[in-house]
Amino acid sequence: MAVKILENRKRIALVAHDNKKTELIEWAKYNRVTLSKHELYATGTTGTLLEDALDVSVRKLLSGPLGGDQQIGALIAEGKIDVLIFFWDPMSAQPHDPDIKALLRLGVVWNIPIACDRSTADFILTSPLMHQEYEVILPDYNTYLKRKL
Repeated sequence: MAVKILENRKRIALVAHDNKKTELIEWAKYNRVTLSKHELYATGTTGTLLEDALDVSVRKLLSGPLGGDQQIGALIAEGKIDVLIFFWDPMSAQPHDPDIKALLRLGVVWNIPIACDRSTADFILTSPLMHQEYEVILPDYNTYLKRKL
């Protein structure tokens, strides 16, 4: 069993589908003080909107459909994202749906907290664990990697 230490200052990825961007921005403004204590990452337009609304620095990646979801997934796999806040729209078909599923899958594979709606994001952000070191137990994938194909 491997353990990874999350520092007090978390690296938070913020993603929102077009129909959920306003909701994410409203949530982020409400939580501005808390979010400003952490390192923020976001896909394309969402990152620009967050920077403008919060007046904080956001590491902006590509737009989701252009590869931003995959970039965040890669950062998760590299251990460079600690929390994923993804306000996704379950009522609209997305042209990059396989990328979205892959991103969510990677969050689960690497055992990071994931919020897909405002309530869950509130619970994660207000948890005492957000403001202290935390030991993440990483799954052991050795059996999977050593399997015979």
